Amino acid sequence: MSQSRHVPVMLQRCLDLLAPALAEPGAVVVDCTLGLGGHSEALLERFPAARLVALDRDKEALRLSGERLSPYGERATLVHAVYDELPDVLDRLGTPRVQGVLFDLGVSSMQLDEADRGFAYAQDAPLDMRMDQTSGMSAAEVLNTYPPGELVRILRAYGEEKQAKRIVSAVVREREKEPFSNSARLVELIRAALPQAAKRTGGNPAKRTFQALRIEVNGELSVLERAVPAAVEALAVGGRIAVLSYQSLEDRLVKQVLAVGAANTAPPGLPVVPERYAPRLKLLTRGAELPSEEEIAENRRAAPARLRGAERIRESVG
Repeated sequence: MSQSRHVPVMLQRCLDLLAPALAEPGAVVVDCTLGLGGHSEALLERFPAARLVALDRDKEALRLSGERLSPYGERATLVHAVYDELPDVLDRLGTPRVQGVLFDLGVSSMQLDEADRGFAYAQDAPLDMRMDQTSGMSAAEVLNTYPPGELVRILRAYGEEKQAKRIVSAVVREREKEPFSNSARLVELIRAALPQAAKRTGGNPAKRTFQALRIEVNGELSVLERAVPAAVEALAVGGRIAVLSYQSLEDRLVKQVLAVGAANTAPPGLPVVPERYAPRLKLLTRGAELPSEEEIAENRRAAPARLRGAERIRESVG
């Protein structure tokens, strides 16, 4: 698989956001979502004095990125871990505080492009969807074993699928005849289950169900809920975080964590705000920044991207 095909989304903007924190020799930057290493390579290239720690739960991604980043030798440390394990990883490496953290929450291009991983609804493949194929339940197991009410909840919560009930009753009917194993059968079932009007809008009708299954299989939102606050905690004062998300659930979660950090939590009416109530973060983006039209034209996977950034402006007190 050619690595040149994958263009990291909003790359320049991410580097610019992190730049003020990474100029000093010995600065450490964490790429929480290594993937094929596009962002990591650019970070090492642009900040020659910085060291990189990069995490991924996908062993195949680590192998490919390891080859790509080998010219940087000791400056790059690659770790097989899920990003909510960040505090443990940094402790083990003896760098509890870092100057930069980057999250790119899109499904890695490699996973979308390797047909047999079952992430893509455009081609038939086993319904797997695990980012770390060494552990956990596959998407097929979720479809075949979860109670109907639980499946409806997942499709609504993670796929924002309005037709969840219709899709799930079709799934339950079909799985009794024969368990699900491949993606084409699920895509077909969804097409058949949806009313005409629902098929006319918003691309492939299976998209929302596949997103919901992927989030459930990989525990993505619960991992993110732990990971973003942990990353903020790991930032040294002056350190910066940049997060790229691709769907509204993720972006909402990131927005909440950063907003809490940037809030003044003092009770109203205090003449002087004690240190412990003062904001810990300064927001670096107004709302979420979007990719330019040129970038979307060159890389359609950039279209849904939303970028948020913040700077750590003081230590946590009490």
